[in-house]
Amino acid sequence: MKQFARLFWMSLLMAVLMPSLTVQAEETSKQAAADLADTLKSYESYQARFIQIVVNENGNRVQESRGSLKAKRPGLFYWETREPHSQFIVSDGSTVEVYDPDLEQVTVHSLDEKVQTTPALLLSGEVGNLDETYRVSGRSKGKNTHEYTLEPRDADSLFVSLRLTFYEGELQEMRMEDSLSQISVLSFDEIELNKAIEDRVFTLDYPDEVDVIRDGA
Repeated sequence: MKQFARLFWMSLLMAVLMPSLTVQAEETSKQAAADLADTLKSYESYQARFIQIVVNENGNRVQESRGSLKAKRPGLFYWETREPHSQFIVSDGSTVEVYDPDLEQVTVHSLDEKVQTTPALLLSGEVGNLDETYRVSGRSKGKNTHEYTLEPRDADSLFVSLRLTFYEGELQEMRMEDSLSQISVLSFDEIELNKAIEDRVFTLDYPDEVDVIRDGA
């Protein structure tokens, strides 16, 4: 009987506390989202080289690539992979073009809502509504390092979690996990913040004979 009474009161206490705990978690998420947005909004442009390592659910490395990226607000993005295969991805804020030289093919996608949640576009897209799209948490690691973890609110998102690591305000790493427990880690170096980038950088130059495939074509 005493055990039953104890369980009853514990259950009642949890029922009372859970709504407030949920509200507190949401308030924490909003604050973390606001702090992250403030940091990203200060990036008028971002340039870096990267190494991308992909690890499967068993912890085995399945892919490694190297390249560079450039991002400029509002909406301009350039991504170049050099190793092991060449690929270019460019966004002008309304469309995304993907050029594969080996395939002699360019695919053009509309920048719809799902594409806009691509992690890399956080560097050039709108970040004022992060809390509407993600549950955000943040923590400090030492004096100069801060991490933010983003979990999409949409179950159909391209990933299940994204961790951004900043050192002295510079984005140093992105770590993304997908629904198959595959982890992709982007490590950045040679970082340049808020350096002028000409808009012409965000256009693709490819041969006339390349096949161009558009959404719905």
